[in-house]
Amino acid sequence: MPTPADVLSAVLRSDPARPRLTFYDDTPGPAAGERIELSGRVLANWVSKAANALQDEWDLGPGSRVRLDLPPHWRAAYWALATWSVGACVVLPDGGDAADSDLLVTDDPAAARQFAGDAVLVTLAALARSSSEPAPPGVMDEARELSTYGDQLSAWATPGDDDPALVRDGGTTAYGVVVPDRGWEPGARVHTTSTDLGEVLLDALAAWAVDGSLVLSRGGSDVDRSGRLKSEGVTVLR
Repeated sequence: MPTPADVLSAVLRSDPARPRLTFYDDTPGPAAGERIELSGRVLANWVSKAANALQDEWDLGPGSRVRLDLPPHWRAAYWALATWSVGACVVLPDGGDAADSDLLVTDDPAAARQFAGDAVLVTLAALARSSSEPAPPGVMDEARELSTYGDQLSAWATPGDDDPALVRDGGTTAYGVVVPDRGWEPGARVHTTSTDLGEVLLDALAAWAVDGSLVLSRGGSDVDRSGRLKSEGVTVLR
């Protein structure tokens, strides 16, 4: 089975300009109503910057653990892919004690402040240029700093098939099987409203593995999305 890095490479070879991740924010707040569309090329650019930060700042690679304390969101997707691109393991909040992680990536300033190790403070709003609340000392303000990292990635190490790729809900999934086969048709356009980040990440990998794409709607359970599904050309509902 391919690794997440293999899947991203295949997407870029196939059609780097095609939309691969479309995000709608239906939650109340400053980002309400946002629609963000990332082509394969743009997604890979975000992934490279985050992955270079993981390597250059924290020397992370196979055997390292990155805790993603983020909601289902387009920013969570590129941080997960960045972690997998350097061969490290994505750990979700239900995956065990935070103290076991080498890095925390969170949108919660209090969590970043309380974490005993290295941390990244993520601002979810698309146009943010810095966190609305100053990042605690020693914590990376992603909105301010991530853009300074390189657009091209050369991974220092490659994970083995048996290395851990994802820890969630008390279980560990290895690199050799982390990309699921959902049986979807080639080019599937998948829509999800899941609040489970692990399921969203796996659905994204499954869609990209068949040269497809993901539409993620966050929040707003009472929103009528029928027009959205039609205009986005959705072929699979999750």
